[in-house]
Amino acid sequence: MRTLTGFTIVACCLVLMPDPAWSADTNPTAAAKSSHIPKAGSIFHDCPDCPDMVAIPEGSFNMGSPDSENSRNDDEGPVHQVKLTAFAMGRTEITRGQFSAFVKKSKYVTGDKCVTLNGSRFGEHSGRNWRDIGFLQTTEHPASCVSWNDAKAYTKWLARKTGKPYRLSTEAEWEYAARGNSVSARYWGDNPDEACGYANVADMTAQSKVPGADFWLLHQCTDGFAYSAPVGSFKPNAFGLYDMLGNVTEWTEDSYHDSYKSAPLDGSAWQGHTSGRVLRGGSWNSSPNLVRAARRCVNKPDERFSFVGFRVARVLP
Repeated sequence: MRTLTGFTIVACCLVLMPDPAWSADTNPTAAAKSSHIPKAGSIFHDCPDCPDMVAIPEGSFNMGSPDSENSRNDDEGPVHQVKLTAFAMGRTEITRGQFSAFVKKSKYVTGDKCVTLNGSRFGEHSGRNWRDIGFLQTTEHPASCVSWNDAKAYTKWLARKTGKPYRLSTEAEWEYAARGNSVSARYWGDNPDEACGYANVADMTAQSKVPGADFWLLHQCTDGFAYSAPVGSFKPNAFGLYDMLGNVTEWTEDSYHDSYKSAPLDGSAWQGHTSGRVLRGGSWNSSPNLVRAARRCVNKPDERFSFVGFRVARVLP
């Protein structure tokens, strides 16, 4: 199991210490409202201030990583084919501005503890939350220091607000959407040092600006951001989705299982008896082995991290 708790286990989504068939519009601010079943690749939103959504086409893919993939973990197998129906995925991660609107309108109260940087080390700190995660953010930065429970509350509120079936993506939907029909370890290819055109990761910028980053395992490139970046700052994948790798790690619906044996083959959420929930995607402080489409993480649904956020999905139509 790869967990984020304990803070020395940062191996899951923190940096490690040394010890397509169609194209999409690339402007993340443009969206077209649709009242019918959206065409694959189209961008829409269900209300003026709702998240932009991308219609993801139905299809099949091989979920997991082959034994030959560099930095592979055992919980990424066995590789198995999953067939999914069409669904919609958030074009970007939910922003701080969007989460703030939810909190204001619903009167939702989040917890007041979050794992953040304190000097050069990560630890849980009282008084840190999505409003103040320890570094400067705008309304266009991804909401972080949000738990799985917080993310679920947002999706339920959005579903009530729009009358549409919003939810978190399943783990299979997430990986399918992240890959964008690619079969490489990352949607831009297998070379981690090409990340900086596509993802906000632990890189040479962090080395120069983040305390303690000299001890991180870094991507040998420069993405220009020491911490999180405004959503949509990098190139999208082939499905037109931004930041599927890097920026903030994302909660999914599924319970964690340490193997894909007996996993659903239809893309549905895999629930279980464990409380741990799966996170995907790596973040602004993730080293190369963590920034892969097949990489899996797990943590308790009530815990919060300054490098963890979420995006929404919904059933089509």
